[in-house]
Amino acid sequence: QVQLAESGGGLVQPGGSLRLSCAASGPQYRTSGVGWFRQAPGKEREFVVAVAVGSITAYADSVKGRFTTSRDDAKSMVYLQMNSLKPEDTALYYCAASSTWLRKNQSDYRYWGQGTQVTVSS
Repeated sequence: QVQLAESGGGLVQPGGSLRLSCAASGPQYRTSGVGWFRQAPGKEREFVVAVAVGSITAYADSVKGRFTTSRDDAKSMVYLQMNSLKPEDTALYYCAASSTWLRKNQSDYRYWGQGTQVTVSS
């Protein structure tokens, strides 16, 4: 099993930055792929980025060049650095863990955190 807890969300102005954190625990974390997803009001949850063991990454086109993910397995932490934020980035952000790596489909992720809210507004 893997337990996940996100933090770091908040209100930020357009063009600003936030760093989300995902604290992971459980015996399966070290071999798990981790993904970040987001869900805006009235919309389906969508893929943002995935990071495999060894820090190989895959990004959604909508965030390439603006978002960066990293994992520190010594601390069991995964981070999502979000720069140049836009109002359309407003959503509840989730981290999730999968036994496979670099998956973009949420159905491939078995373990989920509760989410952290990111609001981009002036």
